[in-house]
Amino acid sequence: MSGDLPSSTESVRRQNTARILRSLRQAGPAPRAELAKRTGMAKATVGAIVGDLQACDAVVEDESPPDGPGRSAGRPGRPISLQEGSFLGLGLEVNVDYVAAVVLDLSGRVLLSDTRPVPPGVDYAEHPVFALAREVAEVFPEARHRLLGATVAVPALVAEDNRTMAWAPNLGLRGTGLARDMEAALAQRCVVQVDNDANCAALAEAHHGAARDVEHALYLTGTVGIGAGIINEGRLVRGAAGYAGEVGHLPIGDPEARCGCGRTGCWEASIGLHAMLSDAGMPELETPLSSAENVASRADVDPLVAAALDRLGQRVGLGLAMLAHVLDPAVIVLGGYFAPLGERVLAPARQALADRFALGVEPGPELRLSTLGILAAATGAAEQALYGVFAGEVAITA
Repeated sequence: MSGDLPSSTESVRRQNTARILRSLRQAGPAPRAELAKRTGMAKATVGAIVGDLQACDAVVEDESPPDGPGRSAGRPGRPISLQEGSFLGLGLEVNVDYVAAVVLDLSGRVLLSDTRPVPPGVDYAEHPVFALAREVAEVFPEARHRLLGATVAVPALVAEDNRTMAWAPNLGLRGTGLARDMEAALAQRCVVQVDNDANCAALAEAHHGAARDVEHALYLTGTVGIGAGIINEGRLVRGAAGYAGEVGHLPIGDPEARCGCGRTGCWEASIGLHAMLSDAGMPELETPLSSAENVASRADVDPLVAAALDRLGQRVGLGLAMLAHVLDPAVIVLGGYFAPLGERVLAPARQALADRFALGVEPGPELRLSTLGILAAATGAAEQALYGVFAGEVAITA
């Protein structure tokens, strides 16, 4: 029994530290006494944890003396805040035709964001995501920045271990190789996890984007593939095997349309980027967003392209109606290439959705466009990289 005490004490310490870090992240800077009130912990416990966090440069105390008539007698409480830039989470996205990177600090501040195209037919060993990761590591050297973790967002089924790619028909990758190779690219500075891109994007919209004000949301990503991320009571829903939200291969598309997975009738074969471009008769450009922006601009002057986007919106809305009846989200966020299409897709999708809800009885979800654009998945991946610290699973040390 006594042999379990150190481990138990350590776990309690991590949990208490996480409560303070979450309070500072969610409610902002506060003096020690206020942190004790917020967290329900003893002032002495808060003081000891804050001292440890200061020692490893995770938090900083405002040294400026408080002023004004409201200042109380005795020693004034100085606000404690999260230190900017010391502890970092790295998020990367690998998609068919682009890669992205986002670096967040503990406060959620974006310190770096970048996207790059993926050349057609590029060899795996020369994939631009590895060069991007190495450059990020150089920008944030180990001597001054602690990398708490890295997460790679991918359009794939990812196993519960958050490292094994079980199925990625649009990437052609399997297993744990991507995680291991990314750890090598980062010079083994942290553990690398892999997660589904829609899950990561949903998390980003809940923390930084269009779903910040709701507890129940559905995010639909639109690139070459289609996927969904589900937020319930502010948390990501993963399901029994970790595959929740894999909606792109639901058989609700054109039954004759051939999907990249080899089957016909998948939803993404009707509403994915390539399906949209084919219907509109438009070329694919460097990234999904640039392709969509080009189509949206053309739709302003070409009625055939505008009609293609109207058909797209109807197909999107029909599928969302099915998902909304099952999940009952307050908000559905359309991300990826859908966002630049704006009302061209939103309006017909909104109508198709409304037509399948009982007016006056079922309110139906509100449709919104992503505010994070092509960086949504990488931003959520960076949040995932910080998750262990805020959950009390990973200790912050000097």
